Order: sequence, then C-alpha cells, then structure tokens
Amino acid sequence: MPNIPELLKSSHTIAVVGLSGNPMRPSNGVAAYLQRCGYRIIPVNPNVAEVFGEKSYPRLEDVPEKVDIVDIFRRSEYVPEIVESAIRIGARAVWMQEGVVHEAAAEQARHAGLQVVMDRCILKAHRRNLP
Repeated sequence: MPNIPELLKSSHTIAVVGLSGNPMRPSNGVAAYLQRCGYRIIPVNPNVAEVFGEKSYPRLEDVPEKVDIVDIFRRSEYVPEIVESAIRIGARAVWMQEGVVHEAAAEQARHAGLQVVMDRCILKAHRRNLP
C-alpha cells in the first residue's frame, strides 16, 4: 500500500478515466472536489468534449501532459486496459475508486513501478489525510 498522504501531497495532475459531465455522477463530484483543492483534473472520456472547462481526451495516450495519478471510474473489467495505458504514459500511480478491484492489473501496475490504491475513494482519502 502506498503512502497515501505523500502520494496526494506530491501529485498535481490527475487524469480521471470515466469522468462524467453529469453532476449527479460520483466521478463528477469527486473530480470537482479535487479541482477545488488545487489539482489539475484531466477528463478521459470519449463521450464528452469537456468537463469543468477542461478538454476531455478519448484515451490516456492522448493526454499531452504528464499525469501523476490515473483515477479510475470504470467497471473492474476495464481496469487491465487502463492500467496498461497508465504504464505506457508513465503515470506515477493508479487509483481505483470504491468498488473497482482487479488484483492482476494492480500487480501488473506495481511490477511496472506504479503505486496502486484499490477500492478506495480518493475524495475520502484526501479529506482524511490532508488539511
């Protein structure tokens, strides 16, 4: 398990895979909170053009800047492909939201040197660990 407070303090850019433009969706509320806390949020969703004034990208590989954390709001069966993309772009960490679990993909990410958080809400972790 990574040092979550240190990961959150040292990260600046979070790519949110599955970020919805619908304010009623959990991904939207979590990303809005993180943006208010000063993180650069990059939406990764081929079905929306932009969220919170930020251009949305169809895939992680299309994001033109360095990503610290890949925050995953997709069902568990999509995680292996997302982890492979996170490894390819050189992300520092993969964060699987509550209910998102894929042990094999987590192990692949760890083996590639990424920090992995699984089945935890980044908003709750931020509130609990940072002032």
